[in-house]
Amino acid sequence: MRKFVVTKLSANFREAVCVRSARVPSPGDGELLVRNRFVGINSSDINYSAGRYDTSLQPPFDIGFEGIGEVADLGSSVGANYCVGQPVAYNQAGAFAEYVIVPTKKATPVPSTKPQFLPLLLSGATACISLQELGELSEGQKVLVTAAAGGTGQFAVQLAKAAGCHVVGTCSSEEKVRFLKSIGCDRPINYKSEDTGAVLRREYPEGMDVVYESVGGDMFQLAVNHLAVKGRLLVIGLISSYQSSFGLAGPSEGSLPLKLLQRSASLRGFFLPHYNSQYQGCLRRLLDMYEKGELVCQIDQGDQAPGGRFVGLESICRAVDYLYSGKNIGKIVAEVSQPDSAKL
Repeated sequence: MRKFVVTKLSANFREAVCVRSARVPSPGDGELLVRNRFVGINSSDINYSAGRYDTSLQPPFDIGFEGIGEVADLGSSVGANYCVGQPVAYNQAGAFAEYVIVPTKKATPVPSTKPQFLPLLLSGATACISLQELGELSEGQKVLVTAAAGGTGQFAVQLAKAAGCHVVGTCSSEEKVRFLKSIGCDRPINYKSEDTGAVLRREYPEGMDVVYESVGGDMFQLAVNHLAVKGRLLVIGLISSYQSSFGLAGPSEGSLPLKLLQRSASLRGFFLPHYNSQYQGCLRRLLDMYEKGELVCQIDQGDQAPGGRFVGLESICRAVDYLYSGKNIGKIVAEVSQPDSAKL
C-alpha cells in the first residue's frame, strides 16, 4: 500500500509530506482495516503537518483526518455490526492512505461510499456541535457565517436556518453567492464586490447575535466590531494564518477585551476533539437530515481546479493548494481508489 507521511514539520504541505510504500497493516482487537475510496481535505491538515496540534509528535508520522471506504478485514471482538465489504466512514488520524486501521468506536456505517457522506464527519459535526453547544441559537437571531460556501460554512448556514435564524454569509464570488442562496442564506455578501463592514453597518446596525468565524485576520476583527449586545463569536479556525504564523491574527490584546466588554459579548473557541461525547449523536442527526433531503452536502472534487479532478493519492497535494486558493465550493474531496481496483 501507499500512504502520505510527514517527514518534516512545516506548514508548507508539499514540503512536509511524501508518499511512501508500506505493508498493509492487520487489524487488532476492536479494529477494522478500511480500504479508502475518498478522503476529506481540511484547512487544518497543514497545522497537523507543522506539528501544531501535538508538539510531542515528531516525524515520520501519518496524516489525514477523515475518509470513507469499505471494510477489507476485521480484527477480533468487532461484533456483528461490521462485515467485509461494508461501507464505513471514519474520523481517524492517518487517513491519507490506501488502507487505514480504524477502531470501531471511530467508524460509522453508511449506506454507500458515495463522497457526499464525507463532509458530515468533521465539517458538518463542527458546525452542528459548536452552534448547539456554544452558539445558543434561538429563532429570530441574526447569524453571520464567514467563508460560508466552504466545507463547514455550508453546514453552519443550513443549521442556523433550521433553527429559525436570519443568516448572513460571506464569500468570494458570484458563483458562491448563487450557491448560498440555494441553501437558504438570507444575505450572501461577496466581499470581492461589496464592503462587508459597510453592508453590516447599513443592514444590521444592531449587530450579529452569533458569528461563526473560521477565517481570522481582518475578518475576525470585523466580526468583533459587529457583535450585538450579548453576542457570541465562535472561533472555528484561523485559515488566513495557517500558512504562516499561527495565532489569533485580529485585534490587539488591549482592544479585544474592551470591545467584548462594551457589548457584554463573548469569544468562544471550538476544537472538535473536546466534544467527543456529543459527536456520534450529532453525526446521526446529520446523516438522518441528509437522507431525508433536509441537508445539502456540497462537495468539490476539483473539476475546475488546475490539473482537474483530484484522483489518486498524489492529488492530495493539489487539493490542499486548491483549498488555500479559496476557489472551492463545499467540502474538498479526493478520490483515493476506484471501486474496481485491486483488493487484498
